[in-house]
Amino acid sequence: MKRFLNTLFVSTQGAYLKKDRENIVIEIEGAEAARFPVHLLGQVACFGNVMCSPFVLGLCAESGVAVSFLTENGRYLSRMVGKTSGNVLLRKQQFRASEDEGKAAEIAKAIVAGKVANQRTVIMRALRDHPEIEREGKISRAIDLMKNNLENLAEATDIDRIRGIEGDSANLYFGAFNDLILCQKEDFFFKDRNRRPPTDNVNALLSFAYTLLMLDCRSALESVGLDPQVGFLHADRPGRPSLALDLMEEFRPVLADRIALSMINRQQLKGKDFDRTASGAVLMKDDARKRLITEYQEKKKAELVHPFLNEKMETGLLFHIQALLLARHLRGDLDGYPPYVWR
Repeated sequence: MKRFLNTLFVSTQGAYLKKDRENIVIEIEGAEAARFPVHLLGQVACFGNVMCSPFVLGLCAESGVAVSFLTENGRYLSRMVGKTSGNVLLRKQQFRASEDEGKAAEIAKAIVAGKVANQRTVIMRALRDHPEIEREGKISRAIDLMKNNLENLAEATDIDRIRGIEGDSANLYFGAFNDLILCQKEDFFFKDRNRRPPTDNVNALLSFAYTLLMLDCRSALESVGLDPQVGFLHADRPGRPSLALDLMEEFRPVLADRIALSMINRQQLKGKDFDRTASGAVLMKDDARKRLITEYQEKKKAELVHPFLNEKMETGLLFHIQALLLARHLRGDLDGYPPYVWR
């Protein structure tokens, strides 16, 4: 299972990936910069002008290592995979569940419950560690209202109602998000969540962090034999990895958002690490993306105890474990899907 920790992110423009026996070799300007045994990798993510030889693509396909292609700033383009893993019976169960309104709502409700609980915990911990961020009870009100939403969610059975509670909780969470930014306020301020393209530094940072998260969730789902395109909370749409977007919801606050806040508050990122285009879009510079990728990979090495399994594991295995638990639920081995809830 250790291989599921390892994603090779290649963001240096002009890099060339080639095969050398059972290794992936990265060349930059004709010189070898790094090499990685393919059996240690779960996937490869190429950002922007990164080229791959047909031989390295064949090696990855034979080894079960997916290769994803994204724009330089993280917009997903395509993915190359080898033979489909898993058995057809599990996927049939997934398709049936997605078309059953009651079953889909049940799984969506669990996903949203995990997400809202984790968003609430992020705010609560921030208030505990930095009580000075409280202004006129704004943070405490958001915490209380999110608790009410969790109680209302327990009674919800309609998918539209579940999505409505998720949306209201997101507004409460992001309404308090700017207060969690403790320094560099001139360069890092948050008014609302915007994307495609992001129009401020914080949203550019979040969007790239969410891309890293989506790639790991998609890889985990494929590794257990689930179809990442067929989801429960997110509606099906051509080219949209709906189930990967579902799975990543519970991880957004505790991984992506916390990493973004930490890098801002520790001044690991600064305003000069971002560029604004003529159209108003804000993009991270190459070196800033590399720092974020490094921080994300280091975070995945941290150990924790899984609240449902009560087992110690590295954070990077959470995606695979949650995909396995979802597959077990769809097979009928678990009565419900237990989302990851941060303690």
